[in-house]
Amino acid sequence: MAEDSRNFTLKIITPDRVFFEDEVSMVEFNTVEGEVGIYREHIPMTMIVAPGILTITKDQEVSEAALHAGFAEVLPDQVTVLAEIIEWPGEIDLERAEESKARAEERIREHAPGTDMRRAEMSLKRAVARIETVHK
Repeated sequence: MAEDSRNFTLKIITPDRVFFEDEVSMVEFNTVEGEVGIYREHIPMTMIVAPGILTITKDQEVSEAALHAGFAEVLPDQVTVLAEIIEWPGEIDLERAEESKARAEERIREHAPGTDMRRAEMSLKRAVARIETVHK
C-alpha cells in the first residue's frame, strides 16, 4: 500500500487519441527549460514540452516514447501532457526517421538563404528522439 501512495495519475493526450492514462510513480521529459522528472506532490506548474524521450516509471518498470511538442500541466496528484505527437517505439518508422534526420542535418549544414533554421533544428530534434527511442 505504501507503494501506491507515491503514485499519481499521468494522462497523455494527442489530438487523435488518449495515448496513455494510468497511475505512475514518475515521468520524465524535456521542456524548453531543460529535462524534468516529476513525482507525486510536485508543485503545480505548466511547462512547454520540447522534443525528446518521455520516460514513464510504473511499478518499477520503465517505458519510453518519443515526445515531440506540447504542453504539460503538473498538479500534486496528476500530470497531463497535451502532445502534438507522441509515439511508442513500435509505432516509429525507423527508416523514415533516419531520412528525416539526414534532411534536417543537410538543411542546417547548407544554411541556404530562406532556410528556417529553427524549423530545421526542431525537425532534427524530433528525428533524433524517434531514433533514440527505437534504439533503447
